[in-house]
Amino acid sequence: MSPPTEAVEARLRDLGEFIRDQRNRDRLSLRKLSELAGISNPYLSQIERGLRKPSAEILQGIAKGLQISAETLYVRAGILDESAESDVEAAIRADPAITERQKQTLLEIYESFRATQTDTSGDAKTG
Repeated sequence: MSPPTEAVEARLRDLGEFIRDQRNRDRLSLRKLSELAGISNPYLSQIERGLRKPSAEILQGIAKGLQISAETLYVRAGILDESAESDVEAAIRADPAITERQKQTLLEIYESFRATQTDTSGDAKTG
């Protein structure tokens, strides 16, 4: 396996800092978040320090523990392309009048509506 590039290392550090900031914002200990996410305490610590690249499944568990959308972590980890974001999602993220928690809640509701429309019709519809 080839050594990680500087860009990958920077992305992992950014992801780790973001997770740590969200954990501190929620006043969660490292141990409590690791329990909520279903991962070991040392592994979460390594992710927060940018030493490990977590899988999408691990990020999903962390997102659940932090009560934020997994997509937020996927973008930060480089798993999901930020340009795939819709205008609605971009507008929600850019709104300075609402908190980060409110933004995440709105994004999760929006995603669920889109998923429901896609699941029931095979393609997105309005209605």
